[in-house]
Amino acid sequence: MSIIEPRIDVLLDKTEGDKYLLCALSAKRARDINDMMRGQRDRAVALQSASEIAEFAGRKPLSLAMEEIARGEVSYDAEAFHNEE
Repeated sequence: MSIIEPRIDVLLDKTEGDKYLLCALSAKRARDINDMMRGQRDRAVALQSASEIAEFAGRKPLSLAMEEIARGEVSYDAEAFHNEE
């Protein structure tokens, strides 16, 4: 399996070059997307509108998460992340 788009260097630029942060951030966002797709909206509805949820149909959650990270649409608290380690 390989990531073609978005390119890994673009993704790493969005996460301070930290591959572990990229992994954690993309996994968390992919879970949110997956929750939306499965109708488990408790946490996810606060993040997305119904029209955005419909847009995700037929796409893999991790791919969508990586695309959002590359576009700069996913934010994180770097200090909180580094304190969890």
